Amino acid sequence: MKKSILKKYAELIVRSGIALRKGQYVEIRANVDQEEFVTMVEEECFKAGAKDVFIRWGSQKASKIRYRKANVKALAEVLPEDIDRAKWQAENLPCFIWIDSDDPDGANGIDPKKRAAAAKAFYEATHEYRQQRENKYQWCIAGAPSKKWAKKVFPELSASQAVEKLWEAILSTSRALEGDPIENWKKHDEDLKARCDYLNSLHLKELHYTSSNGTDLRVGLIPGVIFLGGGETTLGGVFYQPNIPSEECFTSPMKGKAEGIVYSAKPLSYNGALIENFWVKFHEGKAVDVHAEKGEEHLRSILTLDEGSAYLGECALVPYDSPINNTGLLFYNTLYDENAACHLALGRGFTNLYPNYDKYTEKELHSFGINESMSHVDFMIGSKDLNIVGLTEDGREVQLFKDGNWAF
Repeated sequence: MKKSILKKYAELIVRSGIALRKGQYVEIRANVDQEEFVTMVEEECFKAGAKDVFIRWGSQKASKIRYRKANVKALAEVLPEDIDRAKWQAENLPCFIWIDSDDPDGANGIDPKKRAAAAKAFYEATHEYRQQRENKYQWCIAGAPSKKWAKKVFPELSASQAVEKLWEAILSTSRALEGDPIENWKKHDEDLKARCDYLNSLHLKELHYTSSNGTDLRVGLIPGVIFLGGGETTLGGVFYQPNIPSEECFTSPMKGKAEGIVYSAKPLSYNGALIENFWVKFHEGKAVDVHAEKGEEHLRSILTLDEGSAYLGECALVPYDSPINNTGLLFYNTLYDENAACHLALGRGFTNLYPNYDKYTEKELHSFGINESMSHVDFMIGSKDLNIVGLTEDGREVQLFKDGNWAF
């Protein structure tokens, strides 16, 4: 891929993604195979006035060895340096960039219970500091192809050809391949905002999902909680793009108000493991049963991370006729596949969707019905014939989606 195009993509991530302000710190998380692109992003951060940039390199291969060889007690140990970093983040509010290039099969052979135990221990140890910076800092997740990921998407091509094709798909769906990426995103935000404004004007209290694959699910909504799409705004007033790409209008449902069954429309890549052809059954808001043809143990592990991980935290509306779905590709990566069609998320809800959320404590916001959890796992349910009907507070039924796409 031409360096000139990649530099524009890096600029999009920094200028629009995290909307970096002069004097801010930046943390970048990336795998070791992304040195060339990460240094482009790092350079753009300094051009935009970053005070300093810290890069936290990872390796799926190295992590896999650790999870296989270390015992659960060792994996769940949270070191003083981890606490100190979380405290520093709460005090300094660095912007956060995640360049995702994970191999979809990178966690094969890892015991999901080990990963869950380690994640839970870290979350509990740093929860206080994470809450302190909630809704106060800019963050952005964007993709870059690794050889393993590219070969998963394009198995018939050579590694170099596959990487080039995946770059094209990533840049195209991120509105960064042609024209001015930043201007492209401004126009896209306007469209998403108009759709959210209409959804919010309906004062919905329930969503009813149905599809010929067996999906029949009713999800209750929280009075006053809004739909949001595209960019978000921090409490300090900075408008940024948390996901590049993004096609969704989303909300957080009422905890305890979900009844029925929903079938997946695409595989779920979770911590480097693939979960395929699955369904989730809900009763009184909780996922009470699941089944998957592949990766069921990983699916079940999601539900046991904490008390809230088996409840819904998000309902996202995405047309089947989306730029990502229209590529005809299965990305094996949630950032892209979730923006191909409608999805739900198990786990943490979004407190910033509650009206005047800055006037309430986190505890109060969760008491209003927004789910609390250490996890947030999106899974795709948007089929070609998915229908969604909204029930308004005054008892009207409004067709929101028909045959997989917007009905308005």
